Amino acid sequence: MEQGPDHAGDVIEFPVADVPAAQIALGELELVFAFIYARVGNRADAEDLTQQVAMKAIPRLRAEAAAASIRAYLFATARTVLATFWAHKFGLPEEELHEEMPPAPSPPRSEPGPSTERVTRILDALPANYRRVLELRFLRGYSLKEVAAETGSTVGGIKVMQLRALRAAAKVDLDA
Repeated sequence: MEQGPDHAGDVIEFPVADVPAAQIALGELELVFAFIYARVGNRADAEDLTQQVAMKAIPRLRAEAAAASIRAYLFATARTVLATFWAHKFGLPEEELHEEMPPAPSPPRSEPGPSTERVTRILDALPANYRRVLELRFLRGYSLKEVAAETGSTVGGIKVMQLRALRAAAKVDLDA
């Protein structure tokens, strides 16, 4: 194929395979099995979970779907099946496997010591928005959603602000 100035912006269409979506999915299940096995470490569980992925995903495939989208759907289904597997294995609701782990109970309050004074000095050296996020997240035990609601921001914005605040806190020079 010639790539001259006349063909520079042309879209190349590849021939569509006449392979049904289910056949493509069955061919991808070996990769799904390897993906699951790497995460559970048990062949029997990996086989069962791969079978669950096939049973959930294959009936829902669109006949005209591209191989790449079929593969993506299979792996998305595999992640969901894995989350359910681990939730049942640990006896947790699936929501707790995500970012919103319940805060650990705080120890009883004691006299302010050197560590409390150090934390206070670090927080005082930070901008107000960073200080507020760190206080809510780590001193009061708020979840990301609760901090977002409290500050009128988004969860993604709070994640970014928390990361920046922690980096800024790590750079605070207490000897100055």
